[in-house]
Amino acid sequence: METSEVSLKTKWSIDHVHSEISFRVRHLMIAHVTGTFKSFDASIYTTGKRFETAEIDLWIDTSTLNTGDPTRDRHLRSKDFFYTTRYKQITFVASTIGAADEDGNHELWGELTMMGITHNVKLNVKFGGIETDPWGIEKSGFTVTGKISRGEWGLIWNSNTESGGLMVSDEVAINCEIEVANRGQKALIMQLEPNDYNQTVF
Repeated sequence: METSEVSLKTKWSIDHVHSEISFRVRHLMIAHVTGTFKSFDASIYTTGKRFETAEIDLWIDTSTLNTGDPTRDRHLRSKDFFYTTRYKQITFVASTIGAADEDGNHELWGELTMMGITHNVKLNVKFGGIETDPWGIEKSGFTVTGKISRGEWGLIWNSNTESGGLMVSDEVAINCEIEVANRGQKALIMQLEPNDYNQTVF
């Protein structure tokens, strides 16, 4: 017979006014182009306020990509790149957060899914601390950085320059500034199976 118990977790929500998800690629191998995604959200739970225990499920609306140039943005949303009419979301589900090193950086491992393809990736997280804002809401901030190869997710479009170089680099730099707000403790129901396997139901 199944039994259940209640586990209290701290729920955090993204403060979108003070958060940004951005990426950067080399253009013509001589400069960089930076873009952002304007719509994103996440389910974030921690044990107490210990972010090394965080359970993170992030999703990004690919159609909200913005590089500051409408023509380029239309191309990036097309089949050549993100194919946003078919692949509407990018998702990241965290699996492991390592202990902080001497500089306060954590390794964040998780499954990144784009274009229907999933790979395990490593990101770097810098914890900014916890503070209470003037309205009494407890906030915490993070800087998340990393590098990925876009070709691993099928984003392979490119063009040659006159000198034989590539128009767009394969390497993509990720930079996220994330601020989250403490929404209090929430009860999560833990289903306990006879084989002692625990499954969390949100």
